[in-house]
Amino acid sequence: MPVTPRSLATDPVSPTGQPPSLLALMFSRRIAISAMRVSAVVGTVLNLINNGPQLWQHHSVNVWQALLNYVVPFCVSAYSAARNERSRWSSP
Repeated sequence: MPVTPRSLATDPVSPTGQPPSLLALMFSRRIAISAMRVSAVVGTVLNLINNGPQLWQHHSVNVWQALLNYVVPFCVSAYSAARNERSRWSSP
């Protein structure tokens, strides 16, 4: 049985047969979990690079900067996966 784009998506198809929106795909369970894994690794590395000296010297760390080090990789990873998933809908 060939794999069809509809079987790859985790969200239901709209009544018009259109693929789910990018936002819906980004927060679908499969893509979100994968993006969280990437974010955990990349965000930790970025925090060590950006805030390493403050952490080693027991100084305070900018919380917003630390959070953004996790949010940005999540958004990039989820967006890329959603775009890839959506492109499968338009290819034959």
